[in-house]
Amino acid sequence: MGHGHEHDSAALRQVEVARTPRRILLAVLIVVGVATIVGLLLLWPSAERPGGAPASGSPVAKTTYPTGEILRMSDCATPGPSAPSGGGTGSGATGGSGGTGSGATGGSGGTGSGATGGSGAGGTSPAACAIAQVRIENGARAGETVRIMLNGPFARAGLHPGDRLELMVIALPTHSSIVQPGGVDPGISAFGVVRTVPLAVWAGLFALVVIVVGLLRGLLALVGLVFSGAMIVMFLLPALLHAEPAMAVALVGASAILYVVLYLAHGLSMRTSAALAGTLAGVAITAVLAQLAVGTTRLSGLDESAGFLAPMVPQVDFHGLLTCAIIIAGLGVLNDVTITQSSAVWELRAVAPELSRRQLFGRAMRIGRDHIASTIYTIVFAYVGASLSVVLLLYVYDQPMMNMLGLEDIATEIVRTLCSGIGLVLAVPLTTAIAVALLPPRSAVTGESIPVPLGEDDADTVEWLRTLRTVEAPTIVAPDPRTGG
Repeated sequence: MGHGHEHDSAALRQVEVARTPRRILLAVLIVVGVATIVGLLLLWPSAERPGGAPASGSPVAKTTYPTGEILRMSDCATPGPSAPSGGGTGSGATGGSGGTGSGATGGSGGTGSGATGGSGAGGTSPAACAIAQVRIENGARAGETVRIMLNGPFARAGLHPGDRLELMVIALPTHSSIVQPGGVDPGISAFGVVRTVPLAVWAGLFALVVIVVGLLRGLLALVGLVFSGAMIVMFLLPALLHAEPAMAVALVGASAILYVVLYLAHGLSMRTSAALAGTLAGVAITAVLAQLAVGTTRLSGLDESAGFLAPMVPQVDFHGLLTCAIIIAGLGVLNDVTITQSSAVWELRAVAPELSRRQLFGRAMRIGRDHIASTIYTIVFAYVGASLSVVLLLYVYDQPMMNMLGLEDIATEIVRTLCSGIGLVLAVPLTTAIAVALLPPRSAVTGESIPVPLGEDDADTVEWLRTLRTVEAPTIVAPDPRTGG
């Protein structure tokens, strides 16, 4: 009995793959891979960073960003300086903004907030204001103690003495006579909070959990994640700043990430190749849908952050930037569903070799439909959670719901969710069809035996599928009219 079980388990670890479909798929993936490499070579940005370089004589050109340690915190005796009020929800670097854009030194209006200007309605809310005494740690003014005003998110971040801030120091003219209330030093504002240590701790905890639970596969997934981040920082962002076509940049970057991540995490096999082909098809569909949706909904791509960025990088196409963002945002869930579908097809064939291609597709799609339902919830709730403050606007403003859905920020999230969702749903049958096409119609058909790494983590699934195959439907016996039984 033990010998038979070992023989059966060994049989489960290889699946017959049809020779011709295999060659076609590999040829397609090789062509796409070569095109990706060529695209990287053509679109790879130069070392020089374009745009955003202010004139040498402007105050912004002389701005520095030292760090400083908070020595003392106190409440504002008076509200922060109120700049002229504007509409919209944007925020500025040292003030607020009007409309949906952002100004470098302007005031804040609507629900926006400035780094050193006012906050809230008109920028005069004393509840969102604090004075921090800060010792500058580096730069030309290292060792100097200054007083800065904290507004908006900085005042509400729970800062205490000992915390560190990233400061923005603007070189003011020597004859400047700017006077700030509360003894605040002019030209110095909080640019950010130094969060290096807590972020490193949380990242370490995340990596530890992934490795402990996922073992080698978890470690390889982390390596793929590092590669993905490097591609975004070293290729995608600089290429967009160099005004390269956003659609091409997104497709080339996504393709490069997928080739490395999928094969690294799941191994070199036809099962992974089928998932890769389905994922690439889903990315292409998402790209087309994103291009159409951004155009038909008249989205500008200028949300709060982009509004602040636009004057600095006028060469960037923000319509294309939004399209690129939608494509990149859908990579994770596409990867998830496609590898699941490809594995489902392989494991179904391993435990039920007598199934035809049509039966195999139908049973795999049952698994896929369940996965679609749960993943759609994941996409929607992930976007809602990431933009909860934007969703909160629906309840703050006394406007009809449909009017609020048309706001730039909210409509952007809706379009992002819908395009990613459609691409995800269509990728499921595409991946399933590709995986099924790789397998012979029946196990009796002679094909090329390709080892499939059904590891220990897949054992429970295989046993469960074998159980399903052996369960027989109950037989219903009609009563005999002669006996009445």
